[in-house]
Amino acid sequence: MIGFFRRIMGSKFGAVFALLFLATVAFAFIAGDITSGKYSSFTPFGAGTATRIGSKSLPDTEVQARVQRAFEQQRRENPGMKIDDFLSLGAVQGIYSQLVTALSLEEFGHKQGIHIGKRLIDAEIATIPAFHTATGSFSQELFRQALTTQGISEDALRKDIAQQLTGRIVAAPASFGARMTDSLVLPYASLLLEAREGRIAAIPAAAFRPTTAPTDAQLADFYKSNAARYMIPERRSFRYAIVDASRFEAAANPTESEIAAYYASRRADYAARETRDIQQLIFPIESAARAAAGAASLSAAAAASGLEVSSLKAVSKADYAKAASPAAADAAFAAPQGKVTGPVKLALGWALIQTSAVQKIAEKPLATVRPQIIETLKTQKRATLLSDFVAKVEDGIANGTTFDEAVKDNGLAVETTPVLLPTGQNVNDPAYKPSADIAPMLKAGFAMEADDDPQFVPITQGTRYALVRVGDIVAAAPPPLGQVKPIVAQHYLLSQGAAKARALAQTIQAQVAKGVPLEKAMAGAGVTLPPVQKVAVRRADLLRQDQRVPAQLSILFAMTRGSVKTMPIPEDQGTFLIQLDSVAQGDAAKVPGLVDRVRADLSGLAGNEYAEQLARAAERELGVKRNPATVGHVTKALRDANGATAPQP
Repeated sequence: MIGFFRRIMGSKFGAVFALLFLATVAFAFIAGDITSGKYSSFTPFGAGTATRIGSKSLPDTEVQARVQRAFEQQRRENPGMKIDDFLSLGAVQGIYSQLVTALSLEEFGHKQGIHIGKRLIDAEIATIPAFHTATGSFSQELFRQALTTQGISEDALRKDIAQQLTGRIVAAPASFGARMTDSLVLPYASLLLEAREGRIAAIPAAAFRPTTAPTDAQLADFYKSNAARYMIPERRSFRYAIVDASRFEAAANPTESEIAAYYASRRADYAARETRDIQQLIFPIESAARAAAGAASLSAAAAASGLEVSSLKAVSKADYAKAASPAAADAAFAAPQGKVTGPVKLALGWALIQTSAVQKIAEKPLATVRPQIIETLKTQKRATLLSDFVAKVEDGIANGTTFDEAVKDNGLAVETTPVLLPTGQNVNDPAYKPSADIAPMLKAGFAMEADDDPQFVPITQGTRYALVRVGDIVAAAPPPLGQVKPIVAQHYLLSQGAAKARALAQTIQAQVAKGVPLEKAMAGAGVTLPPVQKVAVRRADLLRQDQRVPAQLSILFAMTRGSVKTMPIPEDQGTFLIQLDSVAQGDAAKVPGLVDRVRADLSGLAGNEYAEQLARAAERELGVKRNPATVGHVTKALRDANGATAPQP
């Protein structure tokens, strides 16, 4: 089963869902995915029951709703994604299995007496971003509004969160303390040191590119069969109004009484005070500290005892009392500069203390610090006024105020963006660059539905916001051929050359398989080709996070010594021929620390394995009855609901 986790985490499926083993039911909602109206909670027996789990059931309609929401979330992040592409990643099977696991663990937990209290659920709800105001604080009104808008009952949400928390409590302990032995880890660790050498030859499509221009009919056929290659993702325009803290500049001026009150509340900060640079040397026993107390300096005492001196710079007496002890602070601030004092009892032993420098800070009268106090108070009041203003507008929107009414009633200036891609690019104007205000709106704007209420998006947290509403939406589609005809013509010619390059590569591959050296076979191709390149790569390079190893190198680890493979060069640029010459095995036992590092990674996988085995055992205990027809039924329903035309998998 460890292989299962490797495949999932390394596959497109794992990248799409990014859901760890137990985060199956309330995870998307808790993460802020409250944009789908298809949310529902588990139901009792009946209503098209697909799977029975103890006293509960999982209908096909529930599985369909969950997969639909996951698809919509992915489509917001990748507007070009189609339902067939999503389903081909195993979405239905994966989410169905996760839902069965989550419900089984909850039911099993209840049988063991595990129940989630209201306060714990409240704490989880308070972390959901969808229920936060523009200033980041939880809003009960936004909470109610969001649930009402999406047709979700508070009880359903609480049940879902309780289910997720119960599953976490039940399964998490199973993975604690998972540890794999050296004999099991060593082979895996040694694989990281494996090195392979080979040769790569490139047969470029440009060497076989036709010299005659394609006909209109050829271009039309090519464009039709490759339309997805030119697909322009969904584009949107946005209407927005900026609200800046400078709007409240005049109202933020503090009064004389506010200035005086602020100064009085921080009188200790402005009073005359003394700070010191303090060094201390801590001994484990009092007798050792007393023996060293007669030293000329702490550095001399430290050298004689083999200990190290610690230092504090410009520390006040109160701060030093917190860091050390009140007695140590009294001794340090009573002693003259340079004198070693102590020993004084600390939590970690007995300390000798020496002051190396004394800083006398004069009192700061109100007149001196008045400008700083005014600026501080103005900043605080601007932030408060802005927060109140944003909350007022949000309350109005929650009560039915439209975008146009909100901006008119509050004197805001409305601006409209061009129709943009999620990246901020303007297809109609390649030179366009989104402003600093527009760029932060894009992610939130593309996550909104066309009929969603306007919402505030922070431009600069706490000082600048934009009230944003979706404008025009242009569905994903390829442009008219006439707009991209020169590019399509170039691609057509390359595709013709790529086909000939592929045929030549297959011929050379057959020759090499019969014993002809790769260089000789390339030289006899009858056309000038780039020279064969020698390459070397380690398996550990494939796992580096800072760079991606090219596919023509990583494929060396899927080959046997002496074999040769072909691989297309992306974008119809030609074909690679790759031959593996040698394999050098590694020995992780000779690399200090490597086995322990790999053990940590594999132990995490083993912990996941234990958790999954616990979940399977819980299912057996409950007598879970899965319906093998669910995946097929749900897949068909999703394809029909989303207008898919490809044949059902």
